Amino acid sequence: MQINAHDALFKAAFSQVEHAAGELRQALPPALSARIDFAALRLRPGSFVDEALKERQSDLLFSASMGEARVLLYLLFEHQSTVEPLMAFRLLRYMVRIWEHHLAEHPGSKRLPAILPVVLHHSETGWTAATSFEDLLDLDEGVRAVMVDHVPRFRFVLDDISQEGDEALKARAMSAFSRLVLWCLRHGREPDELLRQLGKWLDLVNEVRRAPNGVEALRAIWRYILATNERDEADEVLQRLLAAAGEPWKEEIVSAADQLMERGRQQGLREGLREGRCHMLLKVLGARFGALPNDAVARVNAADIAVLDRWSERVLTAPTLAEVLSEP
Repeated sequence: MQINAHDALFKAAFSQVEHAAGELRQALPPALSARIDFAALRLRPGSFVDEALKERQSDLLFSASMGEARVLLYLLFEHQSTVEPLMAFRLLRYMVRIWEHHLAEHPGSKRLPAILPVVLHHSETGWTAATSFEDLLDLDEGVRAVMVDHVPRFRFVLDDISQEGDEALKARAMSAFSRLVLWCLRHGREPDELLRQLGKWLDLVNEVRRAPNGVEALRAIWRYILATNERDEADEVLQRLLAAAGEPWKEEIVSAADQLMERGRQQGLREGLREGRCHMLLKVLGARFGALPNDAVARVNAADIAVLDRWSERVLTAPTLAEVLSEP
């Protein structure tokens, strides 16, 4: 897919705190949700996922009040066909990055904000792996009992929409836009289903359109449906979407298609520039450090232009390959 449509739709919805609050309330245990002041929910800047995983994972960080304290809520969306068995370990890495960022902003701080990790998941099988970090540790039960106070312990909150039926998604206590987004993300790997079933969701589409900024919200939906149907000709997909949605949305859908085509053209230009910088950086790294390990090559090939620029600045002065490719 030329454009990371899953990331774009996820962030179009859940970077808005009113939609994020609905998703978090849905995912969190009621006793925990009841203690969070969602009126104080605020989006925080930054992304903390590994560069090589940004095609499969998207993340958003929020702060909110919980009693007298400010807590951080970390929402990670994973859209891939398989389950990541070490997800709790990945989350621990991301949480450490968040704390490091916090300490860089508050260098005199003696305490760390609590982080509540939430994973929004969709795969072909549904979630089948551990949700607790301590369950990843290779310990028998007898040893675990005496080690439990000396190892990291946390359990992430899981919202697995893989096996949730469309009617259950539609009935969630969330905004109409959020429910429509979850339905789209759930069927993102079966784009024909989005077109076939759209007629059953037009009541929700109407509700979204009546909401503040509803027309722009629907453009994000139309772009997603068009972008995920990349196996077919663009004109054919556009005509099928127009037929499924009906005449009231014709102008908006055509406008979304035009925006998508222009974004694709611009992304093609950026991708060409990025590939050129990848090629040059790999040549310089090879000249300095010899044959490069496969994981280093993969990281360079997956990096965006901003990261490539940072690494290119280091390549002539950093003494080791690891220091060149260290986290920004």
